[in-house]
Amino acid sequence: MTLGKNTFIAIAASLFLLLGFTSFLFLYEGNSETALTKADTVTEANTNASNQSNNNININITNNIQNNIYGDGTTKVESTITNDIKSDATSNINNSVENNVDGDGNTTLSNTLDNELNGESSGELENNIKNNMNGNGKHSIENNLFNNFGVSVNIDVQNNVTNETQNNENGDGNGNGNDDGNNEDENGNSSDDLADIIWGIDSASETTEEFYACVKENFGDPVVFGRYLGEREGVSHGLTSNQVDLIQEEGDYILPIYNHFNDARGYDNGVAQAEEAIRFANELGIPEGVAIFADIEPEYPVDSAFILGWYETMASSEYESGIYGIFAADSELANSYITASEDNSEILENNIIWTAAPNIGITTEAEAPEFEPEAPEDSLAWGWQYGIDSETCNIDTNLFNSEIVDVLWSPET
Repeated sequence: MTLGKNTFIAIAASLFLLLGFTSFLFLYEGNSETALTKADTVTEANTNASNQSNNNININITNNIQNNIYGDGTTKVESTITNDIKSDATSNINNSVENNVDGDGNTTLSNTLDNELNGESSGELENNIKNNMNGNGKHSIENNLFNNFGVSVNIDVQNNVTNETQNNENGDGNGNGNDDGNNEDENGNSSDDLADIIWGIDSASETTEEFYACVKENFGDPVVFGRYLGEREGVSHGLTSNQVDLIQEEGDYILPIYNHFNDARGYDNGVAQAEEAIRFANELGIPEGVAIFADIEPEYPVDSAFILGWYETMASSEYESGIYGIFAADSELANSYITASEDNSEILENNIIWTAAPNIGITTEAEAPEFEPEAPEDSLAWGWQYGIDSETCNIDTNLFNSEIVDVLWSPET
């Protein structure tokens, strides 16, 4: 993808299995340096380029980092390029990081390009990150681009980030990078920067730094975090603005859940519950275009009229419609959903399903299953809560089609 001037891109994606050697070439005004690392089991390689200038001169910088990784071991590679130009100068900067991975190992890649230009500067800046992944391993990719300019800087910026994955049988569901285009929602959030399938959690507990530490230590690093709107005593802690800040600082997308009912019958009831969910969302400052999920628990009575009332009210609001529940083929919820969609075909086309069927049990991120949710045919079954009620950290574990992030509360908003 190519983006324009004064741009910040943060792209996250997760887990691929690998091992390797790393080669690094850095050129700055004719100087070069090379480093090589190889291991048979676990490799950690850090390649860094740092340029700083305070002089009023013409500056031409070319930073090239190339990591070639192969084998079946575990590899962690961190590549960082930093340019700090504090001068009145013409700056022409080209930063390039390329990672080529081929094998069936476990690879974690972290690429950071950080450019800060101040003074009365002009010139061109081009950032390129390319990750080529081949093999049947699992991988984690994190790409970060930071461009910070002073008020008198006139720089033409081009940012290019490409993640290409081939023959990756085991990576789906673990944050694999797969960048095929540049589709963005109305808030500017893009699902193309993520894997096809991403891992997440939901919890009724209060979100704290200690909670996050527990999740990361015992399970993994979620991309999506489901949390409840409003306090429901004895059932769930409500999401607060402080918790929103913490979740978004972690770079996670928020999936809002509404659970202030225990009877999912009747059109008017569906309308009333949707209106209450909208009120909660407005009070919390949830942006338009975000989906709110009605929590229909398995013991709740449910009918098609409620689903129609909920969907049609949400669809006419600034928010999108979502429904959570056990959508197993023989469930009352699934049958009611099919009936509702026969009355209003837009439900199949637009309502997002987050299903808890089948339940295969809690896992870590690395051990997440293939994405196989159960839901009515042709429905938008983008979420699957495959494991529930972990005693550690009090979480449920989920997999999501990455398209869902286009209707979640983005960390960028």
